[in-house]
Amino acid sequence: MEVAHFFLRWIHFLAGITWIGILYYFNFVQTPFFAETEAPVRTGAVQKLVPRALWWFRWGAMFTFLAGLLMYLMRLGELGGSVFYSSSYGVTITLGGLMGTLMFLNVWLVIWPKQQIVIASTNQVASGGQAIPDAAAAARRAGLTSRTNTVFSIPMLFFMGAASHYPSLVRANASHGVFWALAIIIVAAVEYNALSGTQGPTKKPLDSVSGALWTGFVLTAVFYVIFLVLM
Repeated sequence: MEVAHFFLRWIHFLAGITWIGILYYFNFVQTPFFAETEAPVRTGAVQKLVPRALWWFRWGAMFTFLAGLLMYLMRLGELGGSVFYSSSYGVTITLGGLMGTLMFLNVWLVIWPKQQIVIASTNQVASGGQAIPDAAAAARRAGLTSRTNTVFSIPMLFFMGAASHYPSLVRANASHGVFWALAIIIVAAVEYNALSGTQGPTKKPLDSVSGALWTGFVLTAVFYVIFLVLM
């Protein structure tokens, strides 16, 4: 069991670095570059670069999620539900895993399908055809969801790291019910903001790299304060 857990953790790290690294590349490098460069350069990149990056992106997410899920189930089986979910490790890894799972679902159910529309539209225009009418909306939804994954990645990594390296974060007599009610409401609100509408004041932080980063750090701080108060 120890050997299996180690190799799963190794796969989780390798795949996770690939996934989050490309997520940051998309948000910190590619998107600002596309906003500043000429249309022919963007077209060539969407045709030849973006599909390659998206392949590593989505499969990195898949293997990160599967390895993490197996590790989670193994540890849950070792400790039992009552011990696991009352422990500092169980609470923090579950919170991090909740955000990581939403990020994984965003990749496969939102970002990748929407980017397929964008790529198909770009290829049609490059071949002399018409753009797909839904392409602009698809690009906007993919962008908002990708920026939301960037927001989630900051507290997700914080609390996954805290699971093994900050054991005093959760006290023995913590108020788990209130904590989880607040945590689920906050996470759901951030995810809903990514999936509903395309404009509005709650979307503005996602329109810039600095806004997404600050939102991620603020979200981490909010969760941290909730831990200090309730856990």
